[in-house]
Amino acid sequence: EPRPLPDEQVVSGFSDVILATILATKSDMCGKKFELKIDNVRFVGHPTLLQHAFGQISKTDPSPKREMPTMILFNVVFALRATADPSVISCLHNLSRRIAIVLQHEERRCQYLTREAKLILAIQDEVSAMSETTDGPQSPFLHILPKCKLARDLKEAYDSLCTTGVVQLHINNWLEVSFCLPHKIHNVAAAASRFIPPEAIEKSLKAIRPYHSLLLLKDERSLLAELPLDCSPALVRIIRTTSAVKNLQQLAQDADLALLQVFQLAAHLVYWGKAIVIYPLCENNVYMLSPNASICLYSPLAEEFSCQFPGHDLSSILSKFSLPVSLSEFKNPLAPPVQETQLIQMVVWMLQHRLLVQLHTYACLMVPPKEEDSRPKAEEVPFATRVGGRSLGTPSALSFGSPTSSDDLTLTSPSMENSSTELLPGGDSPVNKRMTENLLTSLSEHEREAILSLPAAHNPEDLRMFARLLHYFRGRHHLEEIMYNENMRRSHLLTLFDKFRSVLVVTNHEDPVISVFQSLQK
Repeated sequence: EPRPLPDEQVVSGFSDVILATILATKSDMCGKKFELKIDNVRFVGHPTLLQHAFGQISKTDPSPKREMPTMILFNVVFALRATADPSVISCLHNLSRRIAIVLQHEERRCQYLTREAKLILAIQDEVSAMSETTDGPQSPFLHILPKCKLARDLKEAYDSLCTTGVVQLHINNWLEVSFCLPHKIHNVAAAASRFIPPEAIEKSLKAIRPYHSLLLLKDERSLLAELPLDCSPALVRIIRTTSAVKNLQQLAQDADLALLQVFQLAAHLVYWGKAIVIYPLCENNVYMLSPNASICLYSPLAEEFSCQFPGHDLSSILSKFSLPVSLSEFKNPLAPPVQETQLIQMVVWMLQHRLLVQLHTYACLMVPPKEEDSRPKAEEVPFATRVGGRSLGTPSALSFGSPTSSDDLTLTSPSMENSSTELLPGGDSPVNKRMTENLLTSLSEHEREAILSLPAAHNPEDLRMFARLLHYFRGRHHLEEIMYNENMRRSHLLTLFDKFRSVLVVTNHEDPVISVFQSLQK
């Protein structure tokens, strides 16, 4: 069976004349996505028209006379394999469009593209003349690169896409083109597709909540050095203020920024692979070893850990997380405070290198069936569709373009407006009884009987609290989310889970919102 050709040989099968012919589109196709598939190669670009810009110049324009460009249009094209993922094709078309817009602007401003094209043609003529006097033909590209800035920029864009996936160009030393290929930055360690689709990344970013935290993957100094000179001052403030023990709401307050803007900046850093979303570090957090973690004794990661934390071995630290363990179990009341600080630093380091995953506690209502009705009835409506008047799905994604301000996001959810204990008379009042009955009407008769027969149901306060939190007991809302939405303490929730353990199934697993970033490798 023949081996597939390397990428260079796949494209080299086309001569320069053929490429110039098939990639030169008609004027009607300019300003639109260009995609052409020939055999095993797919060409993607964004053809752009040049001459129409000069026809729009006013007669009273005081600028010097400009020559009409010799080019009618140009096209920056990327050659991919025909089987390339559609999301990769879409991203590279976006890069082609950005470069085309900048080149069109520079052509209008100072005829940059015309000058570079004439320079390339002149060098090509020189090389052709040299090849006639020498033994054989020479490649013009080695002569063009040292003399042509545009050629070097295009080569740098190609090399950056193949290595890091981050393209940062200054066309004509003037306009910046920044681009990020998420498929290169967010590499999946053990998946067959080898990358996370951008749609999954964007879906997770839209599900960020105020109780989440931002964890930078680099130190503050190196990250600030990578920022462009004209970057947003708010972004600099976020990088300097963020901490692994601080949630996004606290970060917004400390940085003196709107919460919505913090969400946008956090999503920007995560998309570019500079940070990940985690739950703030606290002693109740439960972590375990990632299934994709490298556990080799003499790996480069182990050496880096030993240099970062002298006297500690990575393999011995990771062995403590073989089973789910809470950070409170590492706490020693007799140890000096510096030991606790070092533990936080080591956990942060392991989270940055995707060696640990955090487990959250989820509760799901599951009432044991009756003995005579052990088989489910076909006409019985599932619990997911019977609970009315509550939003049972994942909380609606916070749109980054919505006019919602940070003042609209409070510690209590809208569902508490009619059931908050602060607004109700104390004790076993008729109002409380009626409200509890209304909340339990969403359950079947058997489920209500099973809940009301529990000893904890004889306490009106416990029963009312259970009924108020009923819409969270579907296995989709973890403990920390309930704590934030309902403004409750962890101990109160865990006590409630224990009192109603006969009808609640408690599980521990990753948060799907942030798990997409926890199984990555650099």
